[in-house]
Amino acid sequence: MPLGTPVALISVIVIIETVRAVIRPITLAVRLAANIVAGHLLLTLLGGQGCLTLRLTNRLLVLALVLLIILERAVACIQSYVFTVLGSLYLNEVIRVESSKKSI
Repeated sequence: MPLGTPVALISVIVIIETVRAVIRPITLAVRLAANIVAGHLLLTLLGGQGCLTLRLTNRLLVLALVLLIILERAVACIQSYVFTVLGSLYLNEVIRVESSKKSI
């Protein structure tokens, strides 16, 4: 709770901060899942086009799919880094709040 909060708003602030602390990891997980699903969906949609195209365009399609797989791997590495960093920040914040409560 921030210093200088009016007494009438203390209960509302506590509820808002509790909801924020619970929702942050959930939104992180939803964002990661959406990125994973979007990459797989794009690969599936482009991969299904092979039967409908000519030989020359099939080669271009395979090249595009290989490039998309490389891109998806890079995005997965970045997302795992972001998940690890944000997860450790959230955990550090919870530990810091708990340790400050014990010292009071």
